[in-house]
Amino acid sequence: MGVAPNMAARPSWRGHLKLSLVTCPVALYNAISPAGDVRFHLINPDTKNRVNTVTVDAKTDEIVERKELLKGFEFAKGKYVTLTKDEIEAVRLESTKTIDIEKVVPGEDIDRLYWDHPYYLVPDGKLAAEPFAVIRRALDAAGQVAIGRVVISQRERLVALEPRGKAMVATTLRSHDEVRDIRDVLEEAPSARVDKEMVEVAEKILDQRAAAFNPATLHDRYEDALRDLIKRKRRGEEVVEAEEPEREDSNVIDLMEALQASLKRKGAAKTAPRKRAAAASRKRAPRKTAKAQKRARS
Repeated sequence: MGVAPNMAARPSWRGHLKLSLVTCPVALYNAISPAGDVRFHLINPDTKNRVNTVTVDAKTDEIVERKELLKGFEFAKGKYVTLTKDEIEAVRLESTKTIDIEKVVPGEDIDRLYWDHPYYLVPDGKLAAEPFAVIRRALDAAGQVAIGRVVISQRERLVALEPRGKAMVATTLRSHDEVRDIRDVLEEAPSARVDKEMVEVAEKILDQRAAAFNPATLHDRYEDALRDLIKRKRRGEEVVEAEEPEREDSNVIDLMEALQASLKRKGAAKTAPRKRAAAASRKRAPRKTAKAQKRARS
């Protein structure tokens, strides 16, 4: 898979990338393709026509033009503070049109819970190519992730910038308030004492399934099933209702016996041992620059 976005696509955001006094025009392209989703429209079953959504006053039932609507914040039950488009525009932040690199951090220091939505960041125009390449190469040599801010869809988000080929990947980060503390969940979760031998058997089962990561194998089976259903209906085939899947409750009576049986189970596709899989992953990883290697040894 190439890193460059489909240039026929429209950018999600246009602005500037800023590192201290160095600034260059950039464009953000959504790294997630909407083609992966099966999207439906609402259809009138009697006429087979598409149904349009209209905005209606909740009390008078009168239809209201969307362009005439205000944005309202409910501060108490049924009471709103309303804002016009001009009022919202008046509080625009610098990050509305500029990604200002505020700091650089080790990528592994960012908990995966905070990573949100990826974009491709590319220079916007020939004059932007050189300063963009300088910032990208400096980040690559440092082996760090840059942190900045950007406003997308009228919301400011922290964004992590990583070099990727001749472009960068800009991933929005969830705020601290958005991520639930795991301790809130653990209070309700049961605990148990674990037998060391059982863990060792489970490790061997996992080792049998070790393999190098291949994104080409990632498929949404539900989306695939929906596409297949649509194709069959277009061909005029009769669609048979699928049986309800059986609920798989925990029916393990002897856990060690079940683990041992799983270890001996045959028929599964053979995969590379964990060590070889890890080696394969390392082989595909980008090589550090001489400068980065020197810094790592010091």
